[in-house]
Amino acid sequence: MSVKSAGAKLFASYIKRQTDHWASRPVETQEKVFKWLLEKARNTQFGKDHHLANISSYREFAARVPIRDYEGLRPYIDQVVEGKPDVLWPGKPTYFAKTSGTTSGAKYIPLTKESTPTHIRAARNAILHYIAQTGKADFVDGKMIFLQGSPELQEKNGIKLGRLSGISAHFVPGYLQRNRMPSWQTNCIEDWETKVEAVIDETLKEDMTVISGIPSWVQMYFERLVERTGKKVGDIFPNFNLFIYGGVNYEPYRANFENLIGRKVDSIELFPASEGFFAYQDKQNEKGMLLLLNDGIFYEFVKSEEFFEENPRRYTIGEVELHTNYVMIISTSAGLWAYNLGDTIQFTSLEPYRVIVSGRIKHFISAFGEHVIAKEVEQALQQAVEKTSVKVKEFTVAPQITPASEELPYHEWFIEFEQEPQDMKRFISDLDQALQNQNSYYEDLIQGKILQPLKITKMPTQGFQAYMKSIGKLGGQNKLPRLSNDRNIADQLEKIIKSI
Repeated sequence: MSVKSAGAKLFASYIKRQTDHWASRPVETQEKVFKWLLEKARNTQFGKDHHLANISSYREFAARVPIRDYEGLRPYIDQVVEGKPDVLWPGKPTYFAKTSGTTSGAKYIPLTKESTPTHIRAARNAILHYIAQTGKADFVDGKMIFLQGSPELQEKNGIKLGRLSGISAHFVPGYLQRNRMPSWQTNCIEDWETKVEAVIDETLKEDMTVISGIPSWVQMYFERLVERTGKKVGDIFPNFNLFIYGGVNYEPYRANFENLIGRKVDSIELFPASEGFFAYQDKQNEKGMLLLLNDGIFYEFVKSEEFFEENPRRYTIGEVELHTNYVMIISTSAGLWAYNLGDTIQFTSLEPYRVIVSGRIKHFISAFGEHVIAKEVEQALQQAVEKTSVKVKEFTVAPQITPASEELPYHEWFIEFEQEPQDMKRFISDLDQALQNQNSYYEDLIQGKILQPLKITKMPTQGFQAYMKSIGKLGGQNKLPRLSNDRNIADQLEKIIKSI
């Protein structure tokens, strides 16, 4: 055992004890965070507008501070972007994380001197919890790759801005710098396809032990490795045994990953976003990720089915229930207040609080009142795949409301197969039945002959990559929506199919 791996084990044990302390006191921990946030922001413009200094209870806060999304908070954020201090949080942000919104155009999410370190600390602690639980620490002596956006930053009114992953690259601890890949120069390449080739050039002869990134883009890296060498990824990197991911559910990709790697590897799931780092997988044998209650974020939750009501009830951490779909609302040390992140979660454990990401409140299909969410289509696909040798690379689902001739409407699944079903009709039947089992509203529509069973449209090889490239979102932190309630993406995919 090296000095570095021995030190990692000691540090991991210390961090786990710290985590266990606050995780065993969830309500108390959140109350402390809540009071600290109010005290810090009481003299900001937002604080004065909402009388934060006079709030003495959570219920007063909920009454005075409405739930807002980016557009709702934009009048304040625009002032911050213009360089005005003390608007949402004391002083000015250290960075802006620039993201692309579907309705808001470019979004500028502030990162402050208080919030920025929480992103780095959470990512570090996720790895340390893995070490503490498994006792595996030798990987710290090998090379680690983090497929991410460019670390090159721009400036806007004196504040540096870039992609969150690129900003985070500036904070990699010194003890990991020698292990970290790719090189700074390669990381700065903007074109994703060029970048992947450069990453392969740098990593092929290295002892890679940890690989991290959004599954869809790591899959592209793995596929190119296999094409270049004719070998499995696990043979190219015999000591690669840990995959760290976030952004999307890994399960639809797992079978294809294991095929590309040639064996199973451990994995750690993360729940990061520009707005905050919310959770990470703290145990290999437990479903769900530990919700970070002690990192400058105060959480509220609204039941998904009540979210679009005029005044939905807001729940705090001590009031939530297991296996209920909630929209997650956050107030943070970056100055986001009662902010609708857009993600929906479900609690898998209340001791401690662990969550899974079930989808996006705007990403669902309810063209006929079925309200199908991402978690349901992902689980249905996983169940159908488990019965066969089918391997799926990528997929998305959209409603077909006005089909040709006089046939009934249906859900159209666009799927790119790595290995197609031998019996497509049987696969479709299994998939549709699995979705009916997941969603009783969908089942009622099928049984009542309002909808016909789903149909599959096969995407050509690299068809989804072509789509993402066509909209300027190939690689990095970009993700394909699992569900759409309209035909916008479906129409574009149909054009891709015809063009390839």
